[in-house]
Amino acid sequence: METIQQTNNTTINFQPKEYKNDQPVRWCPGCGDHAVLNVLHKAMSELGIPPYETAVISGIGCSSRLPYYMNTYGFHTIHGRGGAVATGLKVANPKLTVWQIAGDGDCLAIGGNHFIHEVRRNVDVNLLLLNNKIYGLTKGQYSPTSDRGFVSKSSPYGTTEDPFIPAELIFGARGTFFARGIDVELKISQEIMVAAAKHKGCSVVEILQNCMIFNNGIHNYITDRATRAERTIHLVHGEKMLFGADRNRGIVQDGFGLKAVTLGEDGYTIDDVLTHDAHSQSNFLHQQLAMMDGHELPLAIGVIRDVEAPTYDAEVEAQVCEVKAKHGFSCLRDMILAGDTWQA
Repeated sequence: METIQQTNNTTINFQPKEYKNDQPVRWCPGCGDHAVLNVLHKAMSELGIPPYETAVISGIGCSSRLPYYMNTYGFHTIHGRGGAVATGLKVANPKLTVWQIAGDGDCLAIGGNHFIHEVRRNVDVNLLLLNNKIYGLTKGQYSPTSDRGFVSKSSPYGTTEDPFIPAELIFGARGTFFARGIDVELKISQEIMVAAAKHKGCSVVEILQNCMIFNNGIHNYITDRATRAERTIHLVHGEKMLFGADRNRGIVQDGFGLKAVTLGEDGYTIDDVLTHDAHSQSNFLHQQLAMMDGHELPLAIGVIRDVEAPTYDAEVEAQVCEVKAKHGFSCLRDMILAGDTWQA
């Protein structure tokens, strides 16, 4: 796919290859990061934002190597601080489209505080959170999203703690956009990346991704072709919440909770099935959908929440313009010397 942008009566074609550079990709063969990179190139092409108006920021981890493979501006920062750098970049240059790439360890452990405040502030950054439930770069320690009892190099007898569920943190920080994809669903991943970029505010896209070396198969219960249709549900705004190989199962309200039913059984019809409203200001149902895990209820993928709210970078820019106009400041020095000053 390519996008055509009209600039000064000149037609520019942006193809996926124009967002790639010539660096060899150094991830393990079969790693889910390859799929994410490929889809991101296609999503950027579909959006049509020039590479020179795009920046990709990352922290530390396997996924954080991604900026090396982009023909855009990029910055491979320090562990857990990708959000802080991405925020600073967007505030300093609001015209840039900023993507942040993070792993579950980088983003939710050492970077956890930066993450929740980035979401709370609603900074207009597109954050791809690649979740393989392991520390891959440091060779297989359990991460903040590893399940209780998970055996790893740093938990040889099983973890004794419950994991973070990224969606809970996002909704707790009053996030305005949350979507989820899986590395083997390329079309859906591209769909939600494009939606994330079009959203004005902090867009968090969790991608469940496989680590071939240290956590191979961790998401098999939802990614396996034989069972994927029964254990996942692709949510689309304005459409009925249907799933299953024959699209004959649906999500219905069950008191204050949700329930999966089969149409035609126990009197349930298509009219009972909920219609997805990603734009509802209330996040009550969004949270319930995001918490479905693929066991009793299918795992929700697609855009789960997408609502409008003021963005941090736009509000800061407006405030700066207002103060400059009111006081006649032309530079930072003018502002500093405008107040009370003294000399020794």
